Amino acid sequence: MTVTEKTSIDTSTPSSARVYDYLLGGKDNYAVDRMVAEKLLSVAPDAQAVARANRAFLARAVRHAASQGIRQYVDLGAGLPTSPSVHEIAREAAPGARVVYVDNDPLVKVHNDAMPIVDDHVIALQHDVRRSEAILGDHALQAVIDLDEPVAVLFLGVLHFVSDAEGAYDIVATWRDRMAPGSHVIISNMTAHSDPEALARLTMATAGSPAQATFRSHDELVRFFDGFTLAEPGLVPVQEWRPTVEAPAVRTRVVVEGGVGVLS
Repeated sequence: MTVTEKTSIDTSTPSSARVYDYLLGGKDNYAVDRMVAEKLLSVAPDAQAVARANRAFLARAVRHAASQGIRQYVDLGAGLPTSPSVHEIAREAAPGARVVYVDNDPLVKVHNDAMPIVDDHVIALQHDVRRSEAILGDHALQAVIDLDEPVAVLFLGVLHFVSDAEGAYDIVATWRDRMAPGSHVIISNMTAHSDPEALARLTMATAGSPAQATFRSHDELVRFFDGFTLAEPGLVPVQEWRPTVEAPAVRTRVVVEGGVGVLS
């Protein structure tokens, strides 16, 4: 993900969305993405397990939001389509659930647009998540999402690619200030409480690449939920957020914490 939005697919520069796709076992990636992913795996062998745990957290969190009556979703930094996707999960509870996928990688939009079940209530937009006002002001988003009604806004594994200097906290606050009471925010972020050796090696391996992350402490991550009430069990490693028999809590050296906040 880069600050400048691209209109053509650049196969010479790695993309965080395509690196993530590779870690999840997807095929929508290029040699340059696989090189970054393999470099990640060489220093953090459980990176693939972390990516899958993060995706499983997304599914559980969306199902929870749907159980609370949320019928519209904005997935920021959505990445390439992975089943079950947000709209598939949400529509298990409500067939008419509305979903907007947002990502800066043009390949993400191409693939989301090509999804066979896409209708007028499931769309993909190409925007940088740092440009909250541009996303909120997009008429295509406004045609699908009614911010006067509760909405779930997802920041799954995306805010750690936005530094504090780039306004990571302001991004969440901008959305919060436009969301109706009862809205949910779903956030996951790599944490500084990961294994120190793995953290140091991962930082060195990803320096200057799209996979370079800002590792925040637990307290720093809690700040993202200012103005929200954290649903139980709070902000915890994603494997420990309401684990199921199908997705038991398994610890990894690299820790991603996740939580669901509800706006009063």
